[in-house]
Amino acid sequence: MSPFGRPLSDGDRLEVAGAVVTLKINRRARRVSLRLDRTRREIVATAPSARRLQEAAAFARERASWIAERLAELPTAAPIHPGMTLEVFGEPVRLEAGSGRARWIEAADGEPHRITAMGEGEGYARAAILLIRRRALAVLTERTAHYAARLGAPMPKVTITDTKSRWGSCRPGPRGTAGSIRYSWRLALAPFEVADYVAAHECAHLLELNHGPKFWAHVKALVGDERRHRAWLRAEGARLHAFGR
Repeated sequence: MSPFGRPLSDGDRLEVAGAVVTLKINRRARRVSLRLDRTRREIVATAPSARRLQEAAAFARERASWIAERLAELPTAAPIHPGMTLEVFGEPVRLEAGSGRARWIEAADGEPHRITAMGEGEGYARAAILLIRRRALAVLTERTAHYAARLGAPMPKVTITDTKSRWGSCRPGPRGTAGSIRYSWRLALAPFEVADYVAAHECAHLLELNHGPKFWAHVKALVGDERRHRAWLRAEGARLHAFGR
């Protein structure tokens, strides 16, 4: 029996073993399956059709112990607070309590960069994240301009988001006009060369909207072998998304 009092639908969310389980239909799937979405910190139960969503939900409940084990493997949530040190584009940034408006203070005399902000808890975290987002916008805008110029593409509009599904997205403009690229602010928590790869990846989409051979040829021409950067994001992405949780 569905817990919703109606047939289950694509996108319905259940709770199993203390975890959120999202039901998804994938018509290319051949069987019901479970996977851990490490970025969203939830389980996805996939079914080949709507009529098998009930089977997917039952399968998730049967695998409650597996779900609990996978969740236990996730990085611990890391609330942002004064006294901690983050790495922003590979450079240490010390978070400090302060008075007045939040400030980013550039490194001097071998000291790390500093963020000072008032308050504590969520208020402090919001202020610190706002400064990191601004840093992300500045750095990723510069790298986007660099790679767009190398590709001979118009400079796109750059925005910063907190998307959980992807590190960046590109929407080319019509007929060679400037498009737009969005980046996750959490790329600022990755090493510079990893974030730089994502900028090159998204700029390559200004010319190629797919992930075919021509697209990867553009990426390789910009940053060389990208596989190590992709591997880093797969391995460490969940840790980046644990910040501020």
